[in-house]
Amino acid sequence: MSLDRIDRQILSLLQQDGRMTNVELAERVGLTAPPCLRRVRALEEGGAIRGYHASLDPLSLGYGITVFALVSLKSQAESDLAAFERHVADIPEVRECHMLNGEIDFILKIVATDLKSFQEMLTTQLTTAENVASVKTSLTIRTSKALPGIPVPEA
Repeated sequence: MSLDRIDRQILSLLQQDGRMTNVELAERVGLTAPPCLRRVRALEEGGAIRGYHASLDPLSLGYGITVFALVSLKSQAESDLAAFERHVADIPEVRECHMLNGEIDFILKIVATDLKSFQEMLTTQLTTAENVASVKTSLTIRTSKALPGIPVPEA
């Protein structure tokens, strides 16, 4: 997808504030509203914008625990990797799942209300999953940076 300077500005601004009105967005990038909206729609249809969401505060909603889990599987056959991905997709506490290159097969970002609920999810849904060889977990102490999205270079 070929992006010009204005497309990049639109992406950067919407990534910072997805609730910005089209009129405000158009004003900030130097366009009138109709061509700005056409560009946004083209970015959506082209796949550069996958969706819009609210950024929620985990603590205010009772999720005081964030854990990263390193998962190794017994088999790395594509069907086994895909089966594990389908399994964790159905666990609501697993917020991210990334396949890795190297000794560890997957890293998961998991949220929980407390240690007890995390332990229960771990022992009933993760370590017992088919093909799981081992799970190593690290509880976060503090998050100093958590930016949504990706960097959008000027051009």
